Amino acid sequence: MRTKILGRTGIELPIVGLGTAFTGIPTPSLTLDQPKGSPNPVDEELGVRTLVAGLDAGCRFFDTAQLYNRTVSEKMIRLAFEQRPELKDQCIITTKVGRRAEGHDYSYDAIIRHTHESLERLGLEKLDVVFIHDAMGYPIEDVMAKDGALGALRHLQDQGLVTFVGTAANNPKTNIEYIKTGEFDAAVIADSWSLINQVALDVIFPAAEKHNVGLITATPIERGLLVTGPVEGMPYLARKFSQACLDHVVKIQNLCNDYNIPMIAVALQWCTRHPLVASTIPGARLPEEAKVSMASAQVDIPDTFWTDLEPLIQHFDTISSD
Repeated sequence: MRTKILGRTGIELPIVGLGTAFTGIPTPSLTLDQPKGSPNPVDEELGVRTLVAGLDAGCRFFDTAQLYNRTVSEKMIRLAFEQRPELKDQCIITTKVGRRAEGHDYSYDAIIRHTHESLERLGLEKLDVVFIHDAMGYPIEDVMAKDGALGALRHLQDQGLVTFVGTAANNPKTNIEYIKTGEFDAAVIADSWSLINQVALDVIFPAAEKHNVGLITATPIERGLLVTGPVEGMPYLARKFSQACLDHVVKIQNLCNDYNIPMIAVALQWCTRHPLVASTIPGARLPEEAKVSMASAQVDIPDTFWTDLEPLIQHFDTISSD
């Protein structure tokens, strides 16, 4: 698989990795927000099979978080490596701290404790990148203080437990404020960059370029819309697609069909055609989804296709305000 360098970190990432927010969740409807106190919807055995399928298909980059499946996603990565131990040292693992199912905590002590817990769950001695997760609504000066989240991660860097620090937020406005500081080596940018979302052009890319911040795009397939095209009745977490947007996706889908190229391959590879974007991390609930994402990174897409696609790149407001 083609690789790119993650900004100033120097880490060589495959252009497609796997996000694990929904890994092992059997049906799309269960990826929707779960009420507090409800049973964890993840099927751990299914999740491990999904990650092993990804490894066997060539995945060498997994992104996870303590929030995902209430920390079970981190555990499943360890269990997958127990089945494929020869691949463990070939993989890049990133995780996120500060937000868990029970709430947010960006205090120094919490970040230290939670990072150690992540290392134990993942079965790792150190982490390549740890991201401060979803700090929306929290004073940036507190999060970045010496006695806050950033100070804790700097201490863990000094100890050799964390190599690089980053920001990861579903809200692009939050991400941009952290990227602007120049303190972060990398960023996971969600809800910001896809065939139908161009937010990053104005609010993220200029600051990332200034500070050589490596970018990883999350939500590149827009909850599956850019895989299947519009499907009546399909639930889309945190998305509200207008009819104009859905009709436009059909135009992109038709172009892909004309070239006999899967739309998911186009959606994923297009993200990393931008020089600042090193990798993209589509989620994989099931083994087949992991296999398809890995195969999509290998599809040969001719320059003529990208030329024909260019007029169809358009921004739509897709993020639900609910």
